[in-house]
Amino acid sequence: MNSLSGSELNADALPADAPYLADTVRWLERAVIGLNLCPFARAPHVQGKLRLRVSQARDTDALLDDLCGELQSLDALSADECETGLLIHPFVLNDFLDYNDFLDVADAALQTLGLEGTWQVASFHPQYQFADSAPDAIENFSNRSPFPTLHLLREASVERAMEQMSDTDAIYRRNIETLQRLGRDGWQALWRDETD
Repeated sequence: MNSLSGSELNADALPADAPYLADTVRWLERAVIGLNLCPFARAPHVQGKLRLRVSQARDTDALLDDLCGELQSLDALSADECETGLLIHPFVLNDFLDYNDFLDVADAALQTLGLEGTWQVASFHPQYQFADSAPDAIENFSNRSPFPTLHLLREASVERAMEQMSDTDAIYRRNIETLQRLGRDGWQALWRDETD
């Protein structure tokens, strides 16, 4: 089967989506990949197997509809065509606690669609906070995206990645060390462009 290029996977984006997509790709390239916060993120991005979608949803019902549609669209593609997806939803669930509650709804949607065990949902949010950390703790930035974002991952890809690592907790520990070394000033510097 022919592999779609990343530009083909994302060709139907609306012009209004452009700033959300650009900021998300910048975050992905400078933070997630640039700081190696997720060692598995580079390959799908570079190979054009990352599908990016912006939801125009203004409430959780509309977002749930978009999530279900996107999961079905992703499931219709082979892993050779698309490895993973980001559903960016800038207009709904901007409060992290509300967003966190929605993750249970997302998991229930996987079950309802019969996709549990095939796909999983990971979370990124501008105010992301790990349960055992202070709101301003630097380690939270490993999961802080420009906009609320649901990361849709193939279970098989996750399992393959886990098999390649003897200690997956090492990623979290390394991320904390990386972010602590970087500090808030270093994090802010990631977003300055040469012209700033």
